[in-house]
Formats: sequence, structure tokens, C-alpha cells
Amino acid sequence: MCAEFQKLSWLAPSLEEALKGIRSVVEDCVEDMLKNEEDIPSPIATRKFSGKFMVRIPPEVHRHLAIQAAESGVSLNRIASAKLAHS
Repeated sequence: MCAEFQKLSWLAPSLEEALKGIRSVVEDCVEDMLKNEEDIPSPIATRKFSGKFMVRIPPEVHRHLAIQAAESGVSLNRIASAKLAHS
């Protein structure tokens, strides 16, 4: 699969064949989009990220994380970031 083109996929017996197949399918799709003057999605790997995003969690999870942060002597942000990094 290709994250930027979520509806495209390619199945093959080996990883190498699958990668070659999906690259070909994406290339064909991009050519078609260019012909139709459609916007091509930018590659996720080259996008700039701010490092900030908002996430909503249940109040009891928020409370639990805040307690963990206080007991560890670090910020809530640091605890959340560490947990996300280990997911």
C-alpha cells in the first residue's frame, strides 16, 4: 500500500515484488492525475511537521497521565510523548 494513495495496493509473493508493483501503480496513477490536471499529494516523508497536534482523551486517562507526570517530576507533554514513542 501507499499512504498517500490509500486506495491503491499491490499484492505479491515477496516484499521486493510488492514494492515494485505498488511503485508502478502509483506511477501510473500520478501520470493519469497529471493528464487530468489533478493535485498530486506530497510525499509524507518530505512534509514538514511542527511537532504539535491535539488529541482528545477521556478525562480519567488525562488524570492518570497527569499523576504519572507529577510523580515522575516531568511534564505531561513529556509523559505523553514518551508513551507515543513506544507505541
